[in-house]
Amino acid sequence: MANVKVCCAVLFQNNKVLAVQRAETMSNPLKWEFPGGKIKAGEKEEECIKREIKEELGLTIKAKERLESNVHPYSESLQIELIPFLCEITGGSLELAEHKAHLWLNPFELETLDWSEADLPIVKTLASRAQNSNLSL
Repeated sequence: MANVKVCCAVLFQNNKVLAVQRAETMSNPLKWEFPGGKIKAGEKEEECIKREIKEELGLTIKAKERLESNVHPYSESLQIELIPFLCEITGGSLELAEHKAHLWLNPFELETLDWSEADLPIVKTLASRAQNSNLSL
């Protein structure tokens, strides 16, 4: 089984978290996710998330904390390891390059969206940390 490493960014602004909706033409169409993408050969995790967020959203970021990754099977031959980072926006302006929509939500509102399955453990972690007041940058 192929194992693909994917980094995603949990972006905070004004105590809200950014969620992006996949376009109709993408795999898992119209599902919500944390933005990010595949790690290229020889690329470090933090380099990957900075590059992906610049490409997808036009933002420059700083990775503040690596959260626990999770492995999600997509098919009999493919699984991804999703590696989330809590990130701070340091520059740029939000422009969606490939996603259909975006929302800024508080951590408790995240569970109301129809998430890609691989992102669900991160949603639960964020809600739990927010409940314990341990979610800030």
